[in-house]
Amino acid sequence: MTNTHRRTRVGLALATLLALSTVFTIELSAQHPLVASTATEVDLPDAPTMRGPQQTPRPNSGAQATALPATVTGVVSDIRGALVPGASIKLTAKENSESQTATSDGDGDFTFTGVSPGSYTVIISSPGLQTFRSPVILLRPGQYYELPAIALPIAPASTTVDVVVTQSEVADDQVAAEVQQRILGVIPNFYTSFIWNAAPLNARQKFKISFRSVIDPTVFLGTGLVAAVEQHQNTFPEYGCCFGGYGKRYGAAFSDATIGRILGSAVFPSILRQDPRYFYMGPASSTRQRIKHALLAGLVTRADNGRWRPNYSHILGNASAGAISTLYHPDKYGPGELAGLNAAIGIGGGAFQALFREFVWPRFTTKVPDYATGKPAHAASTAASTP
Repeated sequence: MTNTHRRTRVGLALATLLALSTVFTIELSAQHPLVASTATEVDLPDAPTMRGPQQTPRPNSGAQATALPATVTGVVSDIRGALVPGASIKLTAKENSESQTATSDGDGDFTFTGVSPGSYTVIISSPGLQTFRSPVILLRPGQYYELPAIALPIAPASTTVDVVVTQSEVADDQVAAEVQQRILGVIPNFYTSFIWNAAPLNARQKFKISFRSVIDPTVFLGTGLVAAVEQHQNTFPEYGCCFGGYGKRYGAAFSDATIGRILGSAVFPSILRQDPRYFYMGPASSTRQRIKHALLAGLVTRADNGRWRPNYSHILGNASAGAISTLYHPDKYGPGELAGLNAAIGIGGGAFQALFREFVWPRFTTKVPDYATGKPAHAASTAASTP
């Protein structure tokens, strides 16, 4: 047998073995799928699988944003600035009257979480203090809303047998704060009460503010400027010129201011039991109400019992100061004429000054307590309101 025939037989034998091996593998794969899978993974490691790309669902952003809850927080204090723990706070929805309640902690803080968006009202109450009711609050999804400073006034019903002593102590604290108030930190603004329901003043406190105002350094400076202008214009020529004339004009101007202040802000208010201060109404009231309140300031004032009365103290104080000034002023007017003129000027000047006290000076006055913001929005219309 030649080598060629031998090689041909060997090749046929190998081909027959390969065919039998393939058939055996196919039959084994049909009976044992795991073997086929394993073989495929080993022989074809980079073969793509039959699975499609993974689909990640997108969240519904609009629905989730609408469902985000809001948070409401705040701090409760009284009008003297003391924190009020244990106050009861109620958050009520305007749409469906559903409510949540909370209690202020030892620092006067409270928080509502998980609040659904919508319109709400906050009601705060504490024994011995007036109840606070906020304006309607509109909460947006996910909003963090912090209520403005809340100062609860003392409830009238909480007075006891020692109410006079308590009111006097409260008034002392308020007067001590008022004599620190200055426009631009310089010009006194002692006679503006930024606390609408301020405690009434007794005679001692009325004289204290009066004397404090007439000895303020700005009064001496202002009087000096008035005397200088009169000297330049030769007002009251009977006083003469030079240093002697300036001294007389200075003494007369200082006497006018001192007598008018003490009579109109201390003597007559003590006798007639009227309050010499202007009570700031503030932005919680309408502009029309504030203008009316200011224009009436020269004609009406608050009595010590909280009721509004004709401002006899201011009118009589100006009239009396004008009459007395004829004793040292070489004026052409007699005592009666100058008294009437001063009273009329006092009424008009008081209204003009009150407009500034209401709309201008509060922006520039320093040392005003944070809780002193004028008439509260929830104050009852019958409680110490201008007629």
